[in-house]
Amino acid sequence: MIFVLDVGNTQTTVALYQGKRLRHSWRLSTARHRTPDEWGALLQSLFHLQDISLSEIEGIVISSVVPPADWPLRQMSTRYFKLEPLFVAPGIKTGIHVLYDNPAEVGADRIVNAVAAYARYEAPAIVVDFGTATTFDMLGEGGNYLGGVIAPGLGISSEALFEHAAKLPKVEIARPKKVIGKSTVASMQSGLYWGYVGLIEGILKRMKKEFGPVKTVLATGGLAAVLAKDCPSIDAVDENLTLEGLRILWDKNKAVS
Repeated sequence: MIFVLDVGNTQTTVALYQGKRLRHSWRLSTARHRTPDEWGALLQSLFHLQDISLSEIEGIVISSVVPPADWPLRQMSTRYFKLEPLFVAPGIKTGIHVLYDNPAEVGADRIVNAVAAYARYEAPAIVVDFGTATTFDMLGEGGNYLGGVIAPGLGISSEALFEHAAKLPKVEIARPKKVIGKSTVASMQSGLYWGYVGLIEGILKRMKKEFGPVKTVLATGGLAAVLAKDCPSIDAVDENLTLEGLRILWDKNKAVS
């Protein structure tokens, strides 16, 4: 089995693949200063619940946008799994061409999403990833990563409204039944939700106008399934896109990992 980890700023998703089949996945809070032993104990506990031994893992691949977590994860991999992990970083085989002005600036998660989108869907494509930040990535024909857009995530927007407006409460991010709210909470939920739908649709419209016809617009990330219902520009939701990208990267690099 292959063990994949996607370390985001807010959440970390870990999963087990047997060949191309996703066996199990877990979503954890990202702890920037979790020690190698804490990681080892946590993963042993998760694996034990599924009656899986650490010795069954043949490879580990990690995508991380949280540098303080990288060393503990590397130490955990070698200490508990006896394996050297493959990190998504410049120099690994991806099968795509990054046409950013400085390719090293592109986050590992965005590269992984592009790899999966190119392998599984028709290009040209746009990938919208609803994470701590919401990213829009433009993938051209032939596996060319052309760039994209980075916007504050919906969670960040909600927290900022709560923290900087003294009389406004913290609210649940939810789809309101009506746009015109009849209470402060309903009004805030409407502004957050429908405002974000407008942001998504507006950016996608401008990207398509600038680039030209696009065959596929994909959504992934925690809120993808919720928001996509009101975003007609989104063609498909793939909640496991990043995990699939990590699995594909392992297959491309296992001979040299």
